Amino acid sequence: QVQLQESGLGLVKPSQTAFLTCTVSGATLTIDKSWWSWIRQPPGKPLEYIGFIDWTGGTTLSPALKSRASISWDTSKDQFSLQLNAVTPEDTAVYYCHKHSTYWGQGTQVTGSS
Repeated sequence: QVQLQESGLGLVKPSQTAFLTCTVSGATLTIDKSWWSWIRQPPGKPLEYIGFIDWTGGTTLSPALKSRASISWDTSKDQFSLQLNAVTPEDTAVYYCHKHSTYWGQGTQVTGSS
């Protein structure tokens, strides 16, 4: 059974960097021909797509966040990560990792605040 689990610091000061990791079990990043995504949901707002890394290691990022976000992976650990630079309070959200099209992590809260 495929499972995804997010981890990372929940409170990030404005202008600093948020770093989240998704640990995958029951699947292999490079073998499953899938897209491994980061998605967030700010309070009271709909889901927002951040971007994904595919099974070749190629990444695609939302134009709205492309200047501040990057996605990478550690295939030896079956983990993929999100780095979000220059955090602001508007980045406060629950961040989810997702394996197209079915599997979701439980989500982790990131709060941009001093």
